[in-house]
Parts: sequence; structure tokens; C-alpha cells
Amino acid sequence: MSDPARKAVIIGAGPVGCLSAIALSNMGWEVEIYEARPDMRLPSSKGAAQQRSINLAISPRGILALHAIQPDAADRCLRAAVPMRGRMIHDTTGKLSSQSYDRSGQSIKSIDRAVLNEDLLDVASKTSNVKLFFRHKVIAIDFDGRTMQLEDMESKSNLSVPFHFCVGADGSYSIVRRQLMRVTRMDYEQAYIPHEYLELKMPAGPPQAPGGEPTFLLDPNHLHIWPRHSFMLIALPNQDKTFTCTLFAPTAEFDKLTSSDGIIEWFKTHFPDALTLIGQDALLHDFKNNPRSSLISIKAKPYHYKDRVVILGDAAHSMVPFYGQGLNCGLEDVRVLYCLLQSNNVDPLFTPVEGAVDESLAKALDEYTETRHEDLITISDLAMDNYTEMRHSVTTPAYLFRKNLDNLLSSLFSPPTSPYANDKSGVPFPTTWPSGWLPLYTMVTFRPDISYATVKRKARRQGEILSYAGWATAIATLGAGAAVAYTFLGRLRR
Repeated sequence: MSDPARKAVIIGAGPVGCLSAIALSNMGWEVEIYEARPDMRLPSSKGAAQQRSINLAISPRGILALHAIQPDAADRCLRAAVPMRGRMIHDTTGKLSSQSYDRSGQSIKSIDRAVLNEDLLDVASKTSNVKLFFRHKVIAIDFDGRTMQLEDMESKSNLSVPFHFCVGADGSYSIVRRQLMRVTRMDYEQAYIPHEYLELKMPAGPPQAPGGEPTFLLDPNHLHIWPRHSFMLIALPNQDKTFTCTLFAPTAEFDKLTSSDGIIEWFKTHFPDALTLIGQDALLHDFKNNPRSSLISIKAKPYHYKDRVVILGDAAHSMVPFYGQGLNCGLEDVRVLYCLLQSNNVDPLFTPVEGAVDESLAKALDEYTETRHEDLITISDLAMDNYTEMRHSVTTPAYLFRKNLDNLLSSLFSPPTSPYANDKSGVPFPTTWPSGWLPLYTMVTFRPDISYATVKRKARRQGEILSYAGWATAIATLGAGAAVAYTFLGRLRR
């Protein structure tokens, strides 16, 4: 009789937690998912505003992670998404300016978070070696003893659950991370930026013919941005022809918007075309009923303890949403860990004696922390930097010049590559240096075969090349000017 599989417990039933469960089940682990909230698929959960989240812009990093672990989920995700091939910039007069994301026409995809999450929950629930437990809240975890204490919120009873391996995918305010701090010397940094966000809804337009389908009020194949220097409004398309709009602004700016008349006048001044499309009544309804939400950045290290636990997604690295990489990065965490577990030959049927450490699993987790940390710090910083770009720089001549120059150099010096290029050796990212000239946004968003840290190094090197070229051009221009002046003056002396 074969040995029973080891048990992995996943804390958090969001997209990262579900994909982690599917990945471990693929390897043969027995998996249990514990979630404090009710099952979001239940009719009773549909009307509840359980998630205060921004519409997802899923890109090749997230799609590759889905495809590597559950190809069917990746295909369904793409069918449920609306492609956005660029940014559409709206100025205060209503003038529109399109900026493509990529010279070859690649797109990011707008998808409803609930659609993706429910699909992954369905896959997990239909997997024989995965069990889901909702309304179960973690109270404490003993990693050395491999047990955790939970409250069953339905029966109001407490229970103790044994496990061999724990994955914390329970978000920015992670209980698993807090428990991990008790057994590791964790470097931890948390910061709130002085800005908040509020979600608004732009309705679908009327059908073009009686009895026809609703229409989009804006071009659906763009991410729409109203940049206003210190604040901005964005809009992402949904399959039902509506747009999810998000207003980002300093807390002090929000605090001024206390009356209905003040809100309407402020929108008339800064977003007149958006106000017309959203409608005054709908705008005031959303301001009254939708919460203002904070924006947090969290950095931590290490992400694991021995062979007992690892934290992934927002539990390990919350970031501001301005590069659209938060969920993509979390899904990529799962893919990277999956590769490392496989390359280290972690055996789900091997159970170490009590108190001992599974060296292969401990080595995989140690490699995860050491190789992933630089990537996560890099994308967190890039996300913060991109807020300035989205709310201000996209309208400046310097930004547009650099973007056009990047695209020109890319067309001249970059060979065509697959947007889903991936090393098949089990290594999370190829070790070869990416060839050609690649714009920063292209590398972050459309090249999942390039780690975030490598993206930063290559972008810095390309910036140095441009800087050297600029100085060389300036010196050559000055030299030519000096030669002309010298010749001219020489002729005057004759």
C-alpha cells in the first residue's frame, strides 16, 4: 500500500490561493483551502460588496502562469476578457489621443476579478484531492508543530488542523505573514501612499437598433486615462459593455468633495466628458455608496520558514496598482514556486520524521526567497513610479519623444519573439540576457520570460546607452560648431 500524500493547507481562496492549490494538487499533494469569507459563488454572496478591488488588467505574465498550471483556465480567462491595445488619453476639452502599448499590437486584457476567481474556484472544487472550507478564520499557526487553530464561523467552534506545508495567500493583512514574523527575523516595510481610490460605474450605451445588444460608450480596446497631474481617472471595459472607472486622488482632494454640488462641479472642471457618460445621478450614487480605499505597499523578506510555510501574492508583496502587475505578479509567484518544487524533486509522498525537515522542500523554498526577492522589490518600485507616468508624464513631450524613440529602436534592433516565450527546463526564467532593444513597458508587461530584476537592469543599460549617445551627439555638435566658427574667424582675419 502506497504512503498517503502529504497535506498542504492554503490560506486564502483568491486567485493566487486557488492557483496554488491547483499547482500542488497537480504534483500529488492533498490540499485544503481555508477562507474566512463566504463562498463568492453562492447567490447570497453576489450582491454583497465583499471586495473593494480595481478591475484586473491581466497580461502575459499572469496568463503564462495560468497556462503553465491549468491551461483550460488560461483559455477561459482569455475568452472572458476584453483586449486593450493601448491607452486612450482624455484631456480636459475631451480631445482623445491613442498610445499603443506595443509596436506589434499586443494587448493587455480587462477582466472581472470575480469571473477569474470563480473559475479557479470551480477548477479547484472539482479536483479530487482539493477540499474547500469557507467561513473558517485562522487564529494561530504553530509551524514547528505543523498545526493551526481555526474558528468555524458558522458553528462558532474552534478546531485544530494538522498540516505538512502551509501557503499563505491571504492578502495584504495576512495572518500567515504575522505568524511567520514570530519564527523568522523578517525585514518588513509597510507604507500607505497619501492617495486613495474610489470605483465608479459607466453604464452601457443604447443598442444601435431596436432589440439589439447594448454598446460601449467608449472605445473598448483601450484603457482610458484622464491624467490631471496630481490625480487621475481610468476606465476599463467589461464584457457587458459597461466600464469600471476608478478615481485616484490625494486624500486631501477627496476630503474636499463633501457635497453633491461640489462633486458635480469638480467633475465638470476636470472630467467633463466622463461626467456626461457616467451621468450625474450615477456618479453621486457611487460617491455615496462605494468606499474610498487606501493604497498600500508592503515589502518583506524572507517569504518562508524551513519546509513549513511560504507566503505568496499580496501577503508577501502588496503593491500599488499603477503597473497593472499586482495579480499578474501573484500568479507568477505560483508559477515560479511550481518550477522550483519540480526542479528540486519535492515528493508529496515523502513524510519526514516528526520534527525533521524535508531538505528538498526547504531548499526549494530557500531558492524561492533568494531568487524572487529582487524581482518583487523591483516591480513594487516600478508600480509606484508608474503612477507619476499615468497621471502626468503621458501628456508631456519628453515622454512621447522617449516612447517613440524606444519603439523606433525596438523595430530596428529587436528580433520578433513570442509573447509567451518560456524556458522548458523547469527554470522559472531563462538565464540568457534578453537580446535587442526592448521598451521598459514591453518587458514588464509582454515578456514573461524576463524576470522583473532583469527588466530593471536592461532598462538601466539602455538608458545609459541613450545618455552616452546624447552626450556624444552634443559633443559632436559642439565640435562641428567650433570647427565652423574657427574656419569663419580664420577667413575674417585674412
